[in-house]
Amino acid sequence: MNASANNRLSKLSMTSSGFTLIELMVTIAVLAIIVSIAAPNISNQLANQRVKSTTATLVNALKEAKVESVIRRQVITVTINNNSTNAGTLVLEDAKENLIGTYTYDAKSTISGKDSKNKAKSVSVFSPDKTADNEVTYNICDSNTSAAPRQIEVSKLAAINTELGGTC
Repeated sequence: MNASANNRLSKLSMTSSGFTLIELMVTIAVLAIIVSIAAPNISNQLANQRVKSTTATLVNALKEAKVESVIRRQVITVTINNNSTNAGTLVLEDAKENLIGTYTYDAKSTISGKDSKNKAKSVSVFSPDKTADNEVTYNICDSNTSAAPRQIEVSKLAAINTELGGTC
């Protein structure tokens, strides 16, 4: 028995165990195909998330300005600054240009606004009587054009509404 056991062990040790080069190449090719299919979807998801994040940041800044105008009994201004290299900023100031707050958003996102007369607008003004200076529609877009844009509407009565859509 010892002779046959030794014979089997020697046969097993002579045969190599592991993967062949062809098996490894096929596995890598399959992984490459899966990654090439998944990569564009991940890119679109990241762009959509940036748009959602920028929308939430703008909504928060507008709501804070609205509340602060009532609490302070002053006119509060929200100014939008789209920086091309750094993150964009939203600045909240009172009538005397005292800084109340600053919000930042991703540099790949842009915010553009138009008032009811279709004029470009990058400032919203909230009054202590719970009104806005005029109706403004903000469009939030991403540098990745396949991302779904979003809109924020500020009414004359300072109601802030968010919806999917808009033009970039």
